[in-house]
Amino acid sequence: MTNQKTLGLIHTSATLVPIFQDLCNKYLPGVKTFNIVDDSLIKNVIACGELTPTTARRVVDYAGSAEIAGADYILFTCSSIGAAVEAAANLTTIPVLRVDQPMADLAIQTGTRIGVIATLPTTLAPTTDLVKRRAMYLQKEISVTAVLCEGAFDALMTGDAATHDAMVAAALKDLVTKVDVILLAQASMARVVDHLNTADKIVPILASPTIAIQYLASIF
Repeated sequence: MTNQKTLGLIHTSATLVPIFQDLCNKYLPGVKTFNIVDDSLIKNVIACGELTPTTARRVVDYAGSAEIAGADYILFTCSSIGAAVEAAANLTTIPVLRVDQPMADLAIQTGTRIGVIATLPTTLAPTTDLVKRRAMYLQKEISVTAVLCEGAFDALMTGDAATHDAMVAAALKDLVTKVDVILLAQASMARVVDHLNTADKIVPILASPTIAIQYLASIF
């Protein structure tokens, strides 16, 4: 690395900052990082049931702010705003990456029957759409099984992590019997995978944070 690179990370939850900082320390030790956090973005998406033009415009503005702040590369760490991230990539002179793209590409390389699981419909739909479009781009025939763990997100938000984890675990145990690989549409579900029995992990179960940072390490 001749010139030290700077990675701007844009989050919709402060809880993601330490997770990505640990990954950057591990896989991108020579890269400077800074964080922009605005949880109103994801709150607006959830409240409206979709990514609105107003919220998308704000996402694009954050990409511009990160560029002005000195970023050489921008990573958005939230899947629900993925469509706006792609718009930002077209309007920014530096590379912009949505966190779930490397995960989607890895899944497409891994198998043809792809499962996508989420606890929010506003995350499930964009991730499923991304997988289908990346498969077309990579010229591979796939089928996608999308599963929504309805009620799990609400349980987590009210402090009932045990119910959330049990619902996600049950859905995962069922889905592994039907697909070649599973994508977690939300990184918050990754901890559930860590507590699954080995017998319940008969196919790869992918989470986006580590895969995204490993991807950046491969191109920096």
